[in-house]
Amino acid sequence: MENHAFKLEADIDRTPLLWRLAIWQNMDNYYKRKETSSSTPINVVELDDLPSDPVDRPRILKYDVNQRDEIRRQYWIRGPFQPKGYDFPSTNGRRFVKAWFEKYNWIEYSIKADKAYCLCCYLFRDHIGHQGGSEAFVTEGFNSWKKSERLKEHVGGVSSFHNAALEKCESLTRTNQSILNAFDKQDEKSKTDNRIRLSAMISACRYCLKCAIPFRGHDEMDTSIYKGNFLELMDLILSHNEELRNLPKALGNNKLVSPYIQKDVVKCFKQEVLECIFKEIGDDVFALLVDESSDVSKKEQMVIVLRYVDEHGLVKERFVGLVHVKDTSSLSLKCSIDSFFSKHKVSMNQLRGQVVVAVARKHLAIVNFFDKIAILMNVVCASCKRKDILLDTEKKRVEEEIGSGRIETGKGLNQEVSLIRLGDTRWNSHYKTLVRLVDMFPSIIKVLEFVKEEGSNGSNQNQAHGLLKYLKSFDFVFYLHLMLHILGLTNILSHALQRKDQDIIEAVQLVEVTKEKLQDLRTNGFEPLLEKVSSFCEEHGIRILKMDEDCLNSRRQKEKITNQHYYEVECFNTVLDMQIQEFGDRFSEASTELLSCMAALHPRDSFSMFDSPKLIRLCEFYPKDFSRAEIIELKDQLEVYHLSVRKDPRFANLNGIADLARVMVETRKYLSYPLLYRLLKLALVLPVATATVERCFSAMKIVKSNLRNRIGEEFLNACVICVVEREALAKVKDEDVLQRFQNMRLHRGKV
Repeated sequence: MENHAFKLEADIDRTPLLWRLAIWQNMDNYYKRKETSSSTPINVVELDDLPSDPVDRPRILKYDVNQRDEIRRQYWIRGPFQPKGYDFPSTNGRRFVKAWFEKYNWIEYSIKADKAYCLCCYLFRDHIGHQGGSEAFVTEGFNSWKKSERLKEHVGGVSSFHNAALEKCESLTRTNQSILNAFDKQDEKSKTDNRIRLSAMISACRYCLKCAIPFRGHDEMDTSIYKGNFLELMDLILSHNEELRNLPKALGNNKLVSPYIQKDVVKCFKQEVLECIFKEIGDDVFALLVDESSDVSKKEQMVIVLRYVDEHGLVKERFVGLVHVKDTSSLSLKCSIDSFFSKHKVSMNQLRGQVVVAVARKHLAIVNFFDKIAILMNVVCASCKRKDILLDTEKKRVEEEIGSGRIETGKGLNQEVSLIRLGDTRWNSHYKTLVRLVDMFPSIIKVLEFVKEEGSNGSNQNQAHGLLKYLKSFDFVFYLHLMLHILGLTNILSHALQRKDQDIIEAVQLVEVTKEKLQDLRTNGFEPLLEKVSSFCEEHGIRILKMDEDCLNSRRQKEKITNQHYYEVECFNTVLDMQIQEFGDRFSEASTELLSCMAALHPRDSFSMFDSPKLIRLCEFYPKDFSRAEIIELKDQLEVYHLSVRKDPRFANLNGIADLARVMVETRKYLSYPLLYRLLKLALVLPVATATVERCFSAMKIVKSNLRNRIGEEFLNACVICVVEREALAKVKDEDVLQRFQNMRLHRGKV
């Protein structure tokens, strides 16, 4: 078979095109393929889902035969798995040497197996044969670290197995040598024309991503009045670009404006953005911020944000991935994070701080309360007519109260307001909703009564009837004022923690104050809360329960308890205990001490907060980053540093430790005080909390809306990354995207 195939390849230029196609398509009828594996091939897979760690990869022959070359190309473009920031374990005094990554660009390291592998031999092992120690670097793995000469022996001579596999890997990116291009040869003029077309298409994709507008349209026919943002933008570019407009039509099915090509280009933009971000991180430390929320199609999506200090001393929080998770358990989230780190060659050893935000309402009555509020928003604000009724009713009520003197007038007072929907991506939206609900309660009741009597259908009328019954109950009023009080106490802290330029000293003070306020509310707050609830009920004609009567709401029907016991112990105390416990978990004594030690780095008032013992204590929180010898050295370094920066006018009037890091890099003092600068970076990458993940969810809801709820996971991830990271997107060059697009797979038109 090999001789016949060689002759066929040698005579291919003299064979008519139709005969060549027939020969290639019917090759299996004349020659039987030699099966090297009896296992069933894997079905078609997503290229982004290919495992990164060499141990997790199946044999190439197990993939679908029509996708093997694409998989090989994807692995080769991605490069060997080299976790350079990983702390390689020692076995019998020997370990993997990091310098081998630079010396042998083909070598891979498996974190799970603590072994080395060869990428190019893995890709073409079954295609070429077994020789030259290929098995050790493909299936078994190499871990004889003291015999490093075997790495050189594996490469071998010019005709070795490794070099033959390497040549085939390099041929994967030489798309001009593919059989497809042999059938479809193009002259230089055609390549130039394709480059112009592709450049225009890349510019249109960049604009759609930058402005976060949808690509597709409902009707993309040439005769359509509106074909969608992307095609309309391409028409606009054509109308203003004479060179592009006068190009001849591309041959065959080489249509660069197709959705398939659009997704490829967007994916290229995403890969360039991520490459820029991970290049900034390098081998340095970073913090991990993770949160999860459901999208419009009710899929749980996990946001991954990395916080790090770049080479200029600037703190950055970068969104790097959106991962669909089937459940939100700790184990599932950890597996997804491990897979993400492995894919992008990032080591867990670089991770220093993490914030996993998972807010869950555990009290069933509170769950029911917020569910009813969500239904209320849908009923009252579902139509313009109901919203207008609400605004008109509220306006009349305000006018009446102004006339009776119950409401003051003045500049900026009594502005027109409406209800605010609960937002999962904004912490203070719940607080604002409850404030508006208390303020507009009479008007909301009138709207519900209108819907109950004149609703558009029976379902709306039933919803309005149920809401009226719930809103006029003592239960609702109690939970309304309880949650309003709790959210009001934590609102200032939430706003402070949502700022990117977090002030550590202010954060520490707010954490302590909020803890004290919650504890004081738990101890002395029930009676004042009960008075507010009773006053609200009297004002709006709601029946007030007597606290000494038997409770009918308790789930423990066998045990007779009073209303006083139910609302104070099972409701008030339980909800506050949950809040205090969660607050304590987020800001434990160790965390508070850590923040207090970090405050000693603050440059406020000529470094008046500087405290050498606290900074030494801060080093003890990071035993992997500071050895005992380095801590001793740091003690002497701190005194010199303190005197130096106080006398340097460039360090005057700094706002925080973020400014301190930036100025240390600008003045090159980070070279004189490397241990202190390392401590400063560790303090900067540790966030108290952040709103970056919430902003990512907001972008996700823009990209994947109700009208575009079937967008694929891979395309959604690429779009959201580019939309959020506009700064990195602006740095991506069209030429880099064009080259990556050409290398990712075989395309009809070449440039």
